[in-house]
Amino acid sequence: MPATTRTTLRRGLAAAALPLLIGALASCGYGSQAKNDEKKVAAVGAKLSADTVRVGYFPNLTHATALVGDHEGIFQKELGGTELEVSTFNAGPSEIEALNAGSIDIGFIGPSPAINGFTKSQGSNLRIIGGSASGGVKLVVNPDRIKTLEDVKGKRIATPQLGNTQDVAFLNWISEKGWKVDAQSGKGDVSVLRTDNKITPDAYKSGSVDGAWVPEPTASKLVSEGAKVLLDESDLWPDKKFVITNIIVSQKFLAEHPDVVEAVLRGSVKTNAWINANPDKAKASANAKLKGLTGKPLGAKVIDNAWPSIRFTDDPLAATLQAQADHAVKAGLLKQPDLDGIYDLRPLNKVLKAEGRPEVSDAGLGAK
Repeated sequence: MPATTRTTLRRGLAAAALPLLIGALASCGYGSQAKNDEKKVAAVGAKLSADTVRVGYFPNLTHATALVGDHEGIFQKELGGTELEVSTFNAGPSEIEALNAGSIDIGFIGPSPAINGFTKSQGSNLRIIGGSASGGVKLVVNPDRIKTLEDVKGKRIATPQLGNTQDVAFLNWISEKGWKVDAQSGKGDVSVLRTDNKITPDAYKSGSVDGAWVPEPTASKLVSEGAKVLLDESDLWPDKKFVITNIIVSQKFLAEHPDVVEAVLRGSVKTNAWINANPDKAKASANAKLKGLTGKPLGAKVIDNAWPSIRFTDDPLAATLQAQADHAVKAGLLKQPDLDGIYDLRPLNKVLKAEGRPEVSDAGLGAK
């Protein structure tokens, strides 16, 4: 299948350079920085207003829209003669920093770093322009130590990072149970241990954690080690839907190259349609891309267990973004943010209309 060239972004102190909360509210990427080892696919057709569009995403199943759209050449087909360059990231702060620096133009990213990137810049650096995925987050536990939800009290549960999307969700769930935990230290009725997704399976195997509230494929990696799913986060949300991956764009690029943005969104919409119509082929495509990016595909047992829990959707589920922000405020990790203008769904709705599909809502948080 066609593959694209990735730009190697400079590494540095991106996360450290941002305020602590931006680093805390990172997306929970899984996988290593992509190696520059795949051949370039030539852009074919009429060039749009930009020679190149630079897109960032994570080597993570909740970013499968990007994985599949890249691997299958769907994005490049929509871009025609405009070249697609891809970079991969393991954390939200570094992707936001790349967007701010102009190293990427468009990114697939979780809700928490999108919220913080927007609020810390006082609404000047990015817009959310579409959805990508919902779900794919689970509470998995050692069945010998935890048999019921009530048994979680007093146990050691891992989350990916202080204040990240899953950490906020778990803290909110703990609060709803009436239990007390200090958000910063993680100490209280439950011990919340912030553990990088890459090492959580080893922490589970060693017995240093009793379970984890984590995204896919980390949850299914734990299941492959004998853990059991105690709770699927989707069950806590209306219609079992909540945003896990958005599409963002720099406001400068959106203003200067709206035709390119629309082309990427067309690629995303067509990719999601293909994924939903061809789940087995899409799963194989995503895993092939992961192998190219990380050097190792996911095992069949892991990906087969993980894939069904992720829903691929063009709708950014804006109301759930506001709810996630409210949960972070409730936990004491975020001051009440002003999210007015965080969305600009006009390009997406234009694409959806052309496809004969209904518009999606920005929940009153759209750019004027």
